Amino acid sequence: MLIKRKLLDKLVKSKKSILLIGPRQSGKSTLIKQLKPELEINLANEQEFVRFLSNPNALEERLKNHKKVFIDEIQRIPSLLNTVQYLIDQDKSRTFYLTGSSARKLKRGQANLLPGRILSYELGPLAMSEIEFANDRLQIILQKGLLPGVYLEEDEETWKKTLRTYATTYLKEEVQAEALTRNLEGFSRFFNVITSRSGDFLDISKFSNTAEIERTSAKRYFEILEDTLVIHSVEAFTKSSKRRLIQHPRYYLFDVGVLNGALSNFNVSSDRIGNLFEHLVLQMLKSLFKSNDMDARISVYRTDAGAEVDFIVEANHKVFAIEVKATKKIGKHDLRGLKSFSEFYGKKHIPLVIYFGKDSIEIDDIPIEPIHNAFKYIEQILL
Repeated sequence: MLIKRKLLDKLVKSKKSILLIGPRQSGKSTLIKQLKPELEINLANEQEFVRFLSNPNALEERLKNHKKVFIDEIQRIPSLLNTVQYLIDQDKSRTFYLTGSSARKLKRGQANLLPGRILSYELGPLAMSEIEFANDRLQIILQKGLLPGVYLEEDEETWKKTLRTYATTYLKEEVQAEALTRNLEGFSRFFNVITSRSGDFLDISKFSNTAEIERTSAKRYFEILEDTLVIHSVEAFTKSSKRRLIQHPRYYLFDVGVLNGALSNFNVSSDRIGNLFEHLVLQMLKSLFKSNDMDARISVYRTDAGAEVDFIVEANHKVFAIEVKATKKIGKHDLRGLKSFSEFYGKKHIPLVIYFGKDSIEIDDIPIEPIHNAFKYIEQILL
């Protein structure tokens, strides 16, 4: 079964070359292949990688009369982008489709990102609008996440093993093979700490002590995880000086299934469900914006007095204040954070509670929606 990604329509209509960035197994190659490239070059293949690394003319030698060229894992040889630019300039009718899982590698390699010649897009896990969602699927989605291959895999042993090995594969291929850090043991300890605290506010000093590494190393490792698209940071919302806000960002792994695999814990137990549901809502928000190629800012509101709203979303000149509750019953006391934000912000915005129930309800003019209805509601307003 092939899931149609919403981004496909934009890529099909593009008259320029494309750079598609996204975490491993998010479906980049599958998506690009639907554009029917005439030539495919996969730099994840070691033979291809060595061939292109050792021969600067390899790309030109392979081109021949091909007009639609797909280069997978372009971050492995960032300098190849210079050749791509030259070839685009030489023949305006030729289109390149480039994919990569590490924006950091491209930056570190001082890669020519082809301004004006290429359009950049980002692909994440599946968006709500790309799946057939039913309430009875929510539990399994909280276990396996929304990476396309994992989502479609029905054999439980297979998808669990895939998710368990994801972190190991990431450490080996994304970090070690690309020499992003020499201290792989220290990075591995830090990665374990980060995954065990995913959803918390970031405290680099505390995390570095727990991982037994220098603070400067911990800061660098966290940046690696962000730049290789494994971690999403959610900054503190700041709009006014009326009330002192806690400035530490929150952070989340990019997919709830990958989080479970890294922790080797697929239990949606009472002590985990709140954190998992929050992860899922954030990744779905991210995927919504990526799939529609829409700029958005997502932040967290929290005062030193303890008032909090999980996600403040600013997109398309609209502001949403979204509270996430992994419960089937909502009372007025669950709206305190939203009311605090309303007083603090003082401007027009859209409050919303996403909860674990099945029915759409309303309390004090605030919509309370199950997750699938909530995303339909958000899309209706933004798109």
